[in-house]
Amino acid sequence: MRRAQLPLSLVEVALGTVLILGVALGFALGTPAPDTREPQLDAYASDTAALLANDSPRHDGATRLQEVVSSPAAFDRERDALSNRVARILPDNVLFRVETPHGAVGTPTPQGVSTGTATVPTGHGSVQIIVWYT
Repeated sequence: MRRAQLPLSLVEVALGTVLILGVALGFALGTPAPDTREPQLDAYASDTAALLANDSPRHDGATRLQEVVSSPAAFDRERDALSNRVARILPDNVLFRVETPHGAVGTPTPQGVSTGTATVPTGHGSVQIIVWYT
């Protein structure tokens, strides 16, 4: 009984075709882009926290954040100035919320969005800054 064999050149053509199609599909489909939203948001929050932690106070205290969290009356007095300062720091397409022991300023954080956060300890409690894209 005789055995049929494929010519070696036909096998080489088939393997070459599979290899070329595989490479072409790799370029066509590509790889997914890395998610850079959360690291960027964390950077925005950290930068905002660093700026606020080093800002001079408007009335009394060592820094703006320490002044804001020193008492409920100080928070109420500085609420609008804090909100304006954070809005000037961040890009226009980023919303924020600054939470202190005496209250919060900014937009309430929506559910299901990617956020960046930074926490700054002060002598009177921690201040958390939360940012997200609009």
